[in-house]
Amino acid sequence: MKRAEQLAKTRQAILKTATTLFLQKGFSGASTRDIAKQIGITQPALYHHFNDKEVLYLAVLTNLCGKVRQDINKVMRKQQIDPEERLYGITEVLKKHHPLNVYDQYQEAKRELSESAQRKLDMLFTMDYIEPIADFFKLPEVNLRPELLPREAAELFLADLAPIFDSFQPIGGHAISEEQRIKLILDCILRGLTVAEPASEK
Repeated sequence: MKRAEQLAKTRQAILKTATTLFLQKGFSGASTRDIAKQIGITQPALYHHFNDKEVLYLAVLTNLCGKVRQDINKVMRKQQIDPEERLYGITEVLKKHHPLNVYDQYQEAKRELSESAQRKLDMLFTMDYIEPIADFFKLPEVNLRPELLPREAAELFLADLAPIFDSFQPIGGHAISEEQRIKLILDCILRGLTVAEPASEK
């Protein structure tokens, strides 16, 4: 194998392994030493491809976030589905790509990254998560409350998703399926926790 091919193969292995570990352990929990060890290379060899941990993390997120946006856009392009099913589809995209709470990982990384890396992370998060989810809240059939902007609704939605990633919180009890549990949580996010009382007859 030519050197250029070997370097490209090693780079892809680093990105693949780093993606798995960063998503499982977060930015601070995954070390470049662990990533290199899993691939079978030295830490200096890893730094030949990526100057430091931040550069590697942002490369991982650039690739991952682009996939998330593509998948959310596929859900948004579906025809003749109601808002609940569309929101469920968006949530399934997030669960597919993130084993842990998306919003918590984003906040944790922001605390650890340098200012320039924080700006890049914010740009990725806005472009690939906030904006496509805000497009959902712009749909007329969603009927977003007037005091909220679609982007604000998208941010609140992502921040409220914690129970979907927390298996220790058996919302809905044990008699319902995982799909029913997620839909119940999403219904609570969309409509609140109480049942609206019927208007009294005049």
